[in-house]
Formats: sequence, C-alpha cells, structure tokens
Amino acid sequence: MSRKELINIAAHLPEMAARQPDTPAIIFPSGNRSLTFRELDSLSNRIAHGLVSCGIGRGVRTVLMVKPGPELFALTFALFKVGAVPVLVDPGLGMKNLRQCLAEAEPHSFIGIPAAQVARLLFGWGKETLRIFITVGRNLFWQGTTLDALIAGKEDLPFRLAPTQRDDVAAILFTSGSTGPPKGAVYSHGNFAAQVAALRQVYGIEPGEIDLPTFPLFALFAPALGMTAVIPEMDFTRPGSVDPRKILSAIERYGVTTMFGSPALINRVGSYGARKGIKLPSLRRVISAGAPVSAAVMERFSRMLNPDAEIFTPYGATEALPVCSIGSREILGETRRITEAGGGVCIGRPVSGIRLEIIRISDDPIPCWDDSLRVPPGQIGEIVVQGEQVTRGYHNRPEANQLAKIADPAGKGFFHRMGDLGGMDEDGRIWFCGRKSHRVETPSGPLFTIPCEAVFNTHPSVFRTALVGIGEKGHQRPVLCVELEKGARVDRELVRRELLEIARAHIHTQEIATILFHRSFPVDIRHNAKIFREKLAVWAAGKLP
Repeated sequence: MSRKELINIAAHLPEMAARQPDTPAIIFPSGNRSLTFRELDSLSNRIAHGLVSCGIGRGVRTVLMVKPGPELFALTFALFKVGAVPVLVDPGLGMKNLRQCLAEAEPHSFIGIPAAQVARLLFGWGKETLRIFITVGRNLFWQGTTLDALIAGKEDLPFRLAPTQRDDVAAILFTSGSTGPPKGAVYSHGNFAAQVAALRQVYGIEPGEIDLPTFPLFALFAPALGMTAVIPEMDFTRPGSVDPRKILSAIERYGVTTMFGSPALINRVGSYGARKGIKLPSLRRVISAGAPVSAAVMERFSRMLNPDAEIFTPYGATEALPVCSIGSREILGETRRITEAGGGVCIGRPVSGIRLEIIRISDDPIPCWDDSLRVPPGQIGEIVVQGEQVTRGYHNRPEANQLAKIADPAGKGFFHRMGDLGGMDEDGRIWFCGRKSHRVETPSGPLFTIPCEAVFNTHPSVFRTALVGIGEKGHQRPVLCVELEKGARVDRELVRRELLEIARAHIHTQEIATILFHRSFPVDIRHNAKIFREKLAVWAAGKLP
C-alpha cells in the first residue's frame, strides 16, 4: 500500500451524503434537533470555506473545545476537509494538565464556546502560539470572530477536500492521563481510515444503522460509518453518573442498533434495567471499552438484549484502536471462570491487520525489534502491536516516543508498546493482566493487578478492588484497597477475614495480607472506570503504620 496515496478521512461524509442524503446523520433528543447527511455535509462545507478565508488551512493545528452538538460534528469534518489538524483534549483533565497539553500542541488557532475562550484568557492557554480565534456562540471578546459570522453569506457550494496523504497528520488526540501526564497521540489520515475499516469489519456495521455513542470521540465515527448518531442527554465527563432513563428512552425511541458505553455506564444502565425488567430488542451490539467489564455486569446487561445480540469489549488505547475484541458469549460461556480464578481478563484475538507480540517486561527503551524479545506462550509479558491503526508517535514528546516505540528492521515501521501486561494462550487469545506501571514488585517477585484483584472481586459485598505496592520497587508491600458495593451494610471486619481467606486460597495472592477499605476509588474523567492506582497508593501509604 503506497504511503503517498491520497486519503482524507472527511471523504466518508460526502460519500454518505450522496448515498443516503435524507437519512439523519445526527439526532439530539434534547431539543429535538437533527441534521441529515446532506445537511451535515453542506454545513461542514460552508464552515470549511469560512475556515480557509480566515487562515485555517492545511497543517494548521486547531484546538477544538465545543460541546457535543451540530457545531462539533460540522467543525470536525470541516477541519479535516481543509487539512487542518484538530487538537482534542478532555476539559476534565484539570487546568494544569490542560495548559501543559496545549503548550505541547503549539496550536495556531482556537475554536471554542465562550466558557472555553474565557478559560483560555484566564489561564494563558497557548498564548505563545495562538493567532486565530473563533467563538461558537456570542463573542464576548475583542479577539477573533464567531462561527455564525464566519459562515454568514457563504454560499452552499461544494468544498474540494485537501489532497492529504495517508501519512499526513490528521489530528492530535490527548490520552486520559490515567497513568502519567496526558500525551498527544499524533493521528494520520491513514490511522483514522484503518480504524473506520476495522470497526466496520469486526462488528459488521452497515450504513443506515442507528448508533448511541456515549463518548464524544466515538460519536465522530458514526457518520463515517454511515450510521445515524443519537447523541444522548448526559454529562459526558461523568458517564458513571448517567441517568439510565435517558439512555434507555433514547434506545427505545430511535430503535438504536449499536451502543457504545464505558463499563461504568454499562453497569449503571444495566442495574436500572434489571430492576425494571426492561428489554431492548432493537440493539444488535453493545461495545464497551476504557477498562475491563466484569462478567457480572456483562451478564446483567445481556438480560435486556435479544439472544442474537452481543456485548463486545474491544481492547486498545488512544494510540491504537481496535487491537483485539471478544464478545459476551465467549466470556460468559468460557473465559469468565478463568478470569475469576485469577487467570487475567481475556480480551480476545488480534483484529485483522494487527500483529501482536508478547515481550519481556522492561521499563527501559527498546530501540530495535528482535525476535529474542518474545516470551514463551502462557508467560506474562508486555503487549506490543503493529498495524495501520497504530499511531506513530506523540507530539513534542521525544522521550515518550523512545519508551513507547520499537523500530522494526524488517521495514514495516515500528511496534507500539501498549504499556499493558498480558499473555497469549495456545488458541491465540490474549489475556490482559494490568498496566505495566501498576505491577507490584515484592522481594519474591512481581504481582499483577488484574489476576490478583479478580479473585477478590467475586466476594458478594465487593464492588471492586485495587492492588497497590507500598515502598521501593523490589521490596514493595502489597496492599489490597477495597471498595464495597454502594449502600451495602456489612461487617467490615468479617469481610476483611473472608478476603484474607480468599488470598490464602490462591497461590498468586498468598502474599497479600493487608486490606484497606476505601469509600470511592478515584477514576479517570473519560470513562469513570480506570482506577487511579497511583493516588490509591499514596492514600494507602498514609493509612499504614
């Protein structure tokens, strides 16, 4: 495949507008607003002409801070059409992280709602490099213009897509910062195209389907796949606190066929649905990512679905998605037992086009690939991947690139180190065992978070657990932090004794002798599911004598 091939990820939109012009592309139940594929394509064309007129064109890095709505979709496709580079950062990362992210991205333009523009001025975001400002809404400042003014009078004319190539930078997407400072993954147009193709192939998605994406970034895939995106009424920074009635009513009202949600959202909606005896016959598939989904949560949500529908848990990261995938039938019918016995979480087999290897665990850079890096089947090691949907680096982070990338002397580019640990079984399935940075290094060897925590998570009073290490690497004391089921009235000392019995019953947990109860684990802002074990370790250290 030629790396010089012309490709622009925005090309999917005019293609779908031609194939299904009057089909809704996006629907907003709140306010009963919607745009057809023709209308979305037309609006993004008008915006694209406006962007070019004010100096935002090919290669211009542009911060986009707009709430999920028609403007976000149209602006994103318009930026791709002109060949600009959207810079996407979660507002929930905190002011310090936001300032650092935007300083690293070195953006030239800033498109945001009034509140985002106020924050930009107050906190000095990107002040060294920003030159162009567009406000979505009322312009309360002397700087820049508004989106409405930018497109006022612009004729409804087609826009010729920028002649971007497969390796040209398409966007900078910042990681959630769940294990260290957020980093800007550099996406090419080829990366996005490979992701769209993989999602279509792995899940059998067809144009004309109805999608309910509860994570804004995934909502952008829907128009590219020809699906109607129903944008739910919710706080996207708090999926674990979503009102399940609004999610369920949207599914029923619009006949949603595909739903994406974090494990925290799936848990909350599934719990409500189980209490009310709700059924969701229109759903063909549910996709959940961001953290492992427990079998109990998956089983409960499955009761709302038809027998031929399935819950899928793709494995990947901001830097590479999707990498693997597995469905609820295989999990509930087979792998669940192994997981609950401490064998890790099965994440399925690598998707087509992905090469996945398990290598020796190391915290040091690995400059060049060598077959001797591989570990034998069944042994836990570090997961590395290679493929078209794998991003090639971080923006302005050479030290992170050295740690994350392994050059391939065979001329196929590089391997990306996922930062995760796991193993491969004899059937080629991958078993996830936790983040590399979260392993606990005791005098007698390493303990891996997911296999250890799984055996304790089977206790009926336990919502979730987190294993942390206290002390210096190599001499760490393993401590199990426990979050009980919400509203559970239990004897904590009895639960402690029962958890210690579980620890003694499994060879890989026998070293765990310290248990601390925590009211509510700190989790990431993006999915409300990734546990901040680093914060828990600091908390636990303060509780110990």
